[in-house]
Amino acid sequence: MGRTAQPAALKLISGRGNGTDSGGRPVNPGPAFRRIAPNPPTWLSAEARAEWRRVAPGLQRLDLLKEEDRAVLAAYCETWSQFVTAARTVTREGITSEVTTVSASGSETVRTVPHPAVAITRSAGRELRAMAVQFGLTPSSEQALARGADDDEDDNPFA
Repeated sequence: MGRTAQPAALKLISGRGNGTDSGGRPVNPGPAFRRIAPNPPTWLSAEARAEWRRVAPGLQRLDLLKEEDRAVLAAYCETWSQFVTAARTVTREGITSEVTTVSASGSETVRTVPHPAVAITRSAGRELRAMAVQFGLTPSSEQALARGADDDEDDNPFA
């Protein structure tokens, strides 16, 4: 499985102009979706709504959003919200928790275990990064745009 193909708008941003990519190859404009930013779902959490308001205008300026992106952008924003909630919990309660178990004889044992929010933070962080790349929202995916990264659609059979 190779790199994920970039949207035509991202190829053109890093291209040479006149509808070509960074290698001078013509960019297929792809399907003719209407490039209109979707409205955020009403059910988004407050933190997710704030993230939507933060990222949607920039994505819209780059013509990267269409109404059909609503679900993916909502999932990205809610994942951000989960990440923030878990990170705040770890900050407030600590990275570890104490768990008390009682044996059949009635003796108590106290163990220190990772706080459950640590796993949630890690999981949400991984999901967040994976979704962010799709929109060019990570430093590396942004740099790939600046370099004019290709997407395996090279016309050169010897590359």
